[in-house]
Amino acid sequence: MVGIKRKQNASSGTKSDHIKKRKHTSPPAVESSTSSNLEAETDSDPIMESDTTEHSGDGDGVSWPSDQDEDIQDEKEEGAGVRHKSLRQTGPMAAPETTNGTSSMSKESHAKQKALAHERKAAKPNADSIARSKKLWERLRRKSHVPLDERKKLVAELFDIVTGHVKDFVLKHDSVRVVQTAIKYANRDQRKMIAKELKGEFRNLAESRYAKFLLGKLLMHGDKEIRDLIVPEFYGHVRRLIKHPEASWILDDVYRGAATPQQKDYLLREWFGAEFAIFKSEGEGNPTSVLESILAQNPEKRKPVMHALHDLINQLIQKKTTGFTMLHDAMRQYILNINPGSEEMTDFIELLKGDEEGDLLKNLAFTSSGAGVVSMALAHGNAKDRKLIVRAYKNLFSQLAHDEHGHQIILAAYDVIDDTVLTSKSILPELVGRSADPDESQMEALTTAINHKFARIPFLYLFANRRDSFMDVTERRLLDTVHRIRTETSKKDPATRRKELIAHMSPPLLSVIANNAATLVQSSFGCQFMMEVLPGAGSNREPALKAIVGLLHSESSEVQEAIKTPAAGRLFKTLVQGGPYDTQHQRIKIAEPALGFHNLFFEALQANDQVLDWATSDNSFVIVGLLEAEGFENKEKLRKILKKAKQRLEEAAGPRPKVSTAETGRKKVKGTGENKGVRLLLQNIV
Repeated sequence: MVGIKRKQNASSGTKSDHIKKRKHTSPPAVESSTSSNLEAETDSDPIMESDTTEHSGDGDGVSWPSDQDEDIQDEKEEGAGVRHKSLRQTGPMAAPETTNGTSSMSKESHAKQKALAHERKAAKPNADSIARSKKLWERLRRKSHVPLDERKKLVAELFDIVTGHVKDFVLKHDSVRVVQTAIKYANRDQRKMIAKELKGEFRNLAESRYAKFLLGKLLMHGDKEIRDLIVPEFYGHVRRLIKHPEASWILDDVYRGAATPQQKDYLLREWFGAEFAIFKSEGEGNPTSVLESILAQNPEKRKPVMHALHDLINQLIQKKTTGFTMLHDAMRQYILNINPGSEEMTDFIELLKGDEEGDLLKNLAFTSSGAGVVSMALAHGNAKDRKLIVRAYKNLFSQLAHDEHGHQIILAAYDVIDDTVLTSKSILPELVGRSADPDESQMEALTTAINHKFARIPFLYLFANRRDSFMDVTERRLLDTVHRIRTETSKKDPATRRKELIAHMSPPLLSVIANNAATLVQSSFGCQFMMEVLPGAGSNREPALKAIVGLLHSESSEVQEAIKTPAAGRLFKTLVQGGPYDTQHQRIKIAEPALGFHNLFFEALQANDQVLDWATSDNSFVIVGLLEAEGFENKEKLRKILKKAKQRLEEAAGPRPKVSTAETGRKKVKGTGENKGVRLLLQNIV
């Protein structure tokens, strides 16, 4: 360590000491043993309050040893001296023993070093308090080894020590951990006491290498009052702090995880220029961070605001600090206010592509605003720009598909890339595999993705008739924006593009249904997947349709229970009708070519004598759909079966008796209710 070497050079300048260093060298094996013993002595508990493991002084930028390290180093040197002496005496060519004067001088030198270390330690402010608090911390941090009653006593004693001296503790690498532990086990009033003592210092703490973790503890364990003490201290300093190597991370954590929407607006507005940091007060109402609204009220400010925003964005990108949520929000505001086709737009897309490692585009993909930025960049860019952006996500598309925000980039790529061959070679193989007939491992991966909340969306998007059944409002708005932009930047007809992509994606998906129908039908996501994919998949659907019909003959009790669920009922109804219901035109959208599932389904029901079972079940609407299906050849035969069982149908129509929630294990259904599907069947057979 630097500090120890400096002290040794200053205190051991005698000739005898130099001779001792030159002659008394221990063999490698002895050195290894010495170092391992030293490590065993000084090894601390791996459970730590933060990752601030380096030693530092009071922010002087020099790495100094702690007092404990100095004492251990002194003991190491003394022990090494003794071992050297024994080796020297037992060797075959043992050198004459050194004089007692030399040995005593070395001991005196070490004794002086120890005395100086203790003097320095005692001379530090609050030395006794810090030493005692560190002993308490060593006990407290081993949570599983401390009984609850003892922990309460230790915390009370710890707060007696730190109360009134919190500022003296938080700027030192060792004592700041004590305060972090105090916050962790403190009650609400004790945490507020610490926060109030530090009021006015939070910005300085954020810039400290060690104290920044204290802010994270306060925000994580604190309440609204503590949050409102901390966040306003960053106002007016955002442009500087976001570029600070330490403060930038804690500022983004505050913005992302702790600040209220109004506080976020205050923080983000400062990206638009110094004016928004200086001329701002808490009493001006509810300011907006929507740049479009600001520029609409003050159009003359557009040039300086856009310049300030672009300048700060560029600085962070050049510094490779591109993971901040605040940066992604600022970039979204910027791209939304650039004129399409302008030089500003060209420069911004070049800025995105200019990151050679691709870290910028990868970081953007996993936040809401970042995914929006990439999606709009794909829409605004030309064919070359889109190809380079897609290339940045090579081997990551499966990960994007499973992400809450990343899958939106895949959907945007579907909608704007005219070269569907590029999409089928760069994106689809990572989602559905490279073979039209997936192997067992790929089949398992696809089945898992189909039942994933987000990974299923890139499959459903191309086939689905209604996007609102699996996409939220934010996603639909983003894609609507992409669709408006592509009218000026894409040449291919959207319907043609969609049809070509479906042709590439259909074979492996149909293969999954044909082989794993029994697994898929047991989940609502799996039923929805089959319901959306089969009508739009085009040709070669027969194996998949037969696999679904085969579920009626399954001997598995799990499958038999699954086909009675509402999700399975919607699946069978859609298939027997020949396609999904088009809410916009109020009619059934018949698949092309026709599915022909109604005939297969009726034959299976007859073979198992299940027509009346389905007609009187909760999924009776499937039989209603069968009667109304276009091209169904056995309508009259079905009516005859139903007429013969009219009395059974009337009994099943209801009203049904009330059933308690405890008996069914399900949520209580409103009203006693009738089986409306059976009622419709009775009307159809009259």
